[in-house]
Amino acid sequence: MDNSSSSRPSLAWIAGLLVAFALAAGGGWLAARHFADPVATVSQEDRQAIEAVVRDYILTHPEVLPEAMDNLQRKTNSERLAGIRDEVETAYPGAVLGNPNGSITLVEFSDFACGFCRKSVEDVERLVKDNPELRVVMRDIPILSEQSEAAARMALAAAEQGKYKAFHDAMFAMGPPDPQTIEAAARAAGLDLEKARAAAGSERIGQEISRSLGHARQLGFDGTPSWVIGDQMIPGAVGYEQLSQAIEEAKS
Repeated sequence: MDNSSSSRPSLAWIAGLLVAFALAAGGGWLAARHFADPVATVSQEDRQAIEAVVRDYILTHPEVLPEAMDNLQRKTNSERLAGIRDEVETAYPGAVLGNPNGSITLVEFSDFACGFCRKSVEDVERLVKDNPELRVVMRDIPILSEQSEAAARMALAAAEQGKYKAFHDAMFAMGPPDPQTIEAAARAAGLDLEKARAAAGSERIGQEISRSLGHARQLGFDGTPSWVIGDQMIPGAVGYEQLSQAIEEAKS
């Protein structure tokens, strides 16, 4: 037996190095380091030769980079969602847009003080219209202004009265939240104001908002709007087309 063969890098190692190069070239340097750790067991001569081959391959086939990065992102997203997906996709009773019993779930993390969230209202309306099975779980996270929490609390109070959408639409139409616009939106939504005020100040609604903030942190979201659909986590006001594509992928 030729024992020299055991010191040669395996095909699996070469494949791993190829992935590492793709990730590093695409910006995923930390992940590349993770994949490249095994090089410590390979001679410098072999390492240089294989790195040259991999580099030439990447330069000749740059199309592998987006695919490698996309696969890594999906894997990372899936790991982040593991264990909390059911909680993230379970709406506070009534805090849903679209079909509450739909088979496709889109989660939106939103803040009533967010101008980009306001611009996304029309996109979500269009998505709901185009996808009868779409269920949009709303998670109102107060992160942008002192009045964001008051608006989020009133939204969940509206959800308890079966009028979440009416308040949601009215609140965004009123402009940035403050005591006057929140009250006006509640009246426009037709809420029982006495019950709504009591609910808005309740511990149960405070706990729900804390849960939503916790989920956002766990998923790595630090702004609004942010979205979860299938294994995709999408930050920002990305517009109708990208969200629609994500929904189609979730259907498959």
